Amino acid sequence: MSRGRFITIEGGEGAGKSTLIRSLEQVLEARGLDVVTTREPGGTVLAEEIRNLVLHPPGETQWSALAEALLMNAARADHVEKKIAPALAAGKWVICDRFADSTRVYQGIGGVNDTMLQAMQAEVTKDAAPDITFILDGPVDELLQRRTARGTSDIFERRPIGFHTAVRERFLEIAKAAPDRCKVVDASRDPSRVLEDVLSVIDERVSAS
Repeated sequence: MSRGRFITIEGGEGAGKSTLIRSLEQVLEARGLDVVTTREPGGTVLAEEIRNLVLHPPGETQWSALAEALLMNAARADHVEKKIAPALAAGKWVICDRFADSTRVYQGIGGVNDTMLQAMQAEVTKDAAPDITFILDGPVDELLQRRTARGTSDIFERRPIGFHTAVRERFLEIAKAAPDRCKVVDASRDPSRVLEDVLSVIDERVSAS
């Protein structure tokens, strides 16, 4: 059985990742593919516990960026071992809402050295390297309006607009450095157009492989 495909969806808060993933899952399943959707941090029982600790630390406490990076990679190690790698080995397509790029962005902005982050990433993700990463990009102020309308909040969403601007810039830097893997998609448009572009890239990459 051939290995499945691993697609990661990245981008800032309010970029429409969840909406895209739901639509993409429906289309791929309609094509007869076995699709697994998941998220980070999270995806397994243990990783979901870590997700809650990171995004909603108790009381008025706050993790350092290094502690966040270690927690994210602990969650990712369990996620890869128990869910992502087995699904890929079984020939399934895995679509993940955030993955290692988000750690490089968010915790990198927090001050963790990128070389250290990439070293952790290499060890944790060696059995689960993304085939395609879609980075949903859009003006920070527009995405902020989406976040406000959505009505949810965590420690990252509550940070000032300057932080979210830095997040956008860092994602674009990663995309520029890895053009064979990453594709930047204009997320400010209607979700149907975003889905159309994503499917076009998937079809092109799959037919070429």
